[in-house]
Amino acid sequence: MAQEPLATKGNYLHIYDFTIHPGVEEEFIREFEAFDYSDGNPMHKSWAQVKDGVLLRDEEDPLRFYLIAEWKDIEEHARIRRILAEDIKPSFIRHIVGGKFIPRYAKVVSSTPEEILNKAAEG
Repeated sequence: MAQEPLATKGNYLHIYDFTIHPGVEEEFIREFEAFDYSDGNPMHKSWAQVKDGVLLRDEEDPLRFYLIAEWKDIEEHARIRRILAEDIKPSFIRHIVGGKFIPRYAKVVSSTPEEILNKAAEG
């Protein structure tokens, strides 16, 4: 099976980097998943989302988390994020230190071409 790059050149990753309050780690993850996998999450309905997000937990600091996903258009992501923050207000946000859930955006400027990945898979 050929490898697949994490993201495609020209697209964007949103990268959330945040810390949650101690003692609510499992509750935070449950609430995040309940919202993220629900029909009420407008991110999953957007034409601009390329790859769905993944929630990561830091190995050295179990209160620190990251959320990354790939998007074609960061303005569309920011528009939907404002709806989440101002109108929907998911419950998991209350567990975040400072109550802010704002990403950094990064443009993918290099991604291994498919022919290179296929050659590597051939061995």
